[in-house]
Amino acid sequence: MGRLIVNADDFGLTGGVNRAITELLTAGAVTSTTLMARARATNEAIEMARATPLLGVGCHVVLVDGEPVLPVREISSLVERRTGRFHLTLSGFLMRLLSGRVRDGEIEAEAAAQIGLLRSKGVALTHVDTHKHVHMFPAVLRPVLRAARAAGIGAVRNPFEAAWSLRATAEAPWVRRGEVTALRLLERRFRQIVAEEGFATTDGAVGVLATGTLNAETLSALLRNLPPGTWELVTHPGYNDAELAGVHTRLLASRETEREALAALERAPGIELISFAGLGDAGSIQKNGY
Repeated sequence: MGRLIVNADDFGLTGGVNRAITELLTAGAVTSTTLMARARATNEAIEMARATPLLGVGCHVVLVDGEPVLPVREISSLVERRTGRFHLTLSGFLMRLLSGRVRDGEIEAEAAAQIGLLRSKGVALTHVDTHKHVHMFPAVLRPVLRAARAAGIGAVRNPFEAAWSLRATAEAPWVRRGEVTALRLLERRFRQIVAEEGFATTDGAVGVLATGTLNAETLSALLRNLPPGTWELVTHPGYNDAELAGVHTRLLASRETEREALAALERAPGIELISFAGLGDAGSIQKNGY
């Protein structure tokens, strides 16, 4: 029997994203979310999180395309001097990271600040992940895990799509399929570091390849093929409203599609829904399922 964490990313991004996530939680379609510490609707998301204790909430650590918590002078290798914000594109961040221009101490400090900000507002955090999955790179993973461990967090997203999930995702563009497949080369090192640091994680991610194309048909195919083990379904539901249109994101109409697919999905036997709080603890599994 498969165990599934249904995680909605970008909690706090906009009011419409917040509303979609809480509606899906109420409907029993989402079990977990990851909250951005410094976004347009973070304060609203914090209030929602505190009011819905059944929702597992992680920290969605942002190191690309966002606003830092720490002063610019303390994290100068992470931000653009002109704007005081993180570098806008993943490619720009990776160029600096792989050339050694990003300091790991600054990654740890900023991750700790984002985690600390959410905890100071009364949010109990179940796990960490990162915006655009940058923690798949070892130079980011180590300092993020150090920051999480210092805050008493012991679980992290495994961002790598499993081979069975790649096969079950038929409609993804070939360019994205190539990118996601190539990045799986980093998974062995990821697992090694996670084990060394003493963190819990899943057997893999589901839906990363389908980001931007996750519809009801693809979602049903993924769940039909879910094997034994513990998996995380990574989703990005939301309402495509004027506020979302003002955010730098490639996920606009697709957020509506994902929200509708999750809301309409019929239940199926054999899948147990959990949050990251249930990793490694069979006694805490929620006995509902699709």
